[in-house]
Amino acid sequence: MSEFTLHDLQCFDAVVRAGGFQAAAAALHRSHPAVFAAVARLERQLGLELLDRSGYRVRMTAAGRALHRKSQTLLSEFHGLRTYAAQLAMGDESELHVVIGDLCPRQQTLELLSQFFRTCPGTRMHLHVEAVTGPQERLLDGDADLIVHVVDKANPRIEWIDVCKVGLIPVISPALLPAGLPRTVKPDHLRELTQCVMRDTARHTPSRNYFVIDGAPQCTVADQSMKREIILQGLGWGHLPRYMIEDDLRRDRLRSLAGRHLPGASEDIVIARCSDRPHGPVAERLWRYLGEQARARLGG
Repeated sequence: MSEFTLHDLQCFDAVVRAGGFQAAAAALHRSHPAVFAAVARLERQLGLELLDRSGYRVRMTAAGRALHRKSQTLLSEFHGLRTYAAQLAMGDESELHVVIGDLCPRQQTLELLSQFFRTCPGTRMHLHVEAVTGPQERLLDGDADLIVHVVDKANPRIEWIDVCKVGLIPVISPALLPAGLPRTVKPDHLRELTQCVMRDTARHTPSRNYFVIDGAPQCTVADQSMKREIILQGLGWGHLPRYMIEDDLRRDRLRSLAGRHLPGASEDIVIARCSDRPHGPVAERLWRYLGEQARARLGG
């Protein structure tokens, strides 16, 4: 068996992931003949047939599946090494884009960001506030270096640090509370009342349905503070973060509707960034700083 190259192994991996030579060539920004030759060379050097080319689409042979599975650790480590090298080559960034979501404890988060960026006078922070699926979309679109919000933890492009849990409670003002409302409230009991919901700031990601009752009248708001005020004034009901309304509940300015049919929810607030992009020195320090400080201050 002759020595094989990492390049040839990457071409083989690309063919498997893309489902064919043409698609792999496009993904690697190489020509079709170059990718075809690389895989053929790998097979020749290993003395193995890795791909079955007899059908319309190429398929891995048993040996190909075994090699591909074994190669993933090496390819992943190489990707990490390449990203790390890119980070080392980067100087301090002149600017960073940070997005905080509508559910995160805002005051504590802003205090942490303020303290950090006072130590980095050469880096300007562009701070954005987004709602619902907007923060994650900005991250994946490359418009944010880091976000503090809820993310899809199953997305392989995202790495995160857990910060805290935020409970969402369905609440209503006593002034709006219908007479004769049963103790166990069902969505149908609220269908005639205006429901206050957050406006999703995502531009192209399908909106996530946060407890919206079909057919009920709605008012939409851009932030949780306005949502709280509308609910306090009896202009609608809706779900609010528990940390925002604990005093309102104690003083009976708001009443919880939570029960078996309206259970509310608990969301994981995380610090998140893309794992498939290099991060400069300031972004890396911010990541470590927030990971250490946020859990202590927000996680309780």
